[in-house]
Amino acid sequence: MAHSETYAVIGGPEKRLLEPYISVGIIAFLRRWRRSVARRKALADLTIDQLRDIGHPDADRPRFEIDARLAAKLMSMR
Repeated sequence: MAHSETYAVIGGPEKRLLEPYISVGIIAFLRRWRRSVARRKALADLTIDQLRDIGHPDADRPRFEIDARLAAKLMSMR
């Protein structure tokens, strides 16, 4: 019986001590997530020239490399 009383006294305050840290972590995560979503939306609206003006690399956009001989051959087939 004494063991369960001791456990209840120790277990209660420990849980209350962790709750503020957990809620602060959740709030910080949600703020970072909101900022990243807003940043992605703002960058998606910019043109390639505007992205170059602000110094943002356009590495995430698809890029195709076509050999000059292939381009010439395709143009001649046209």
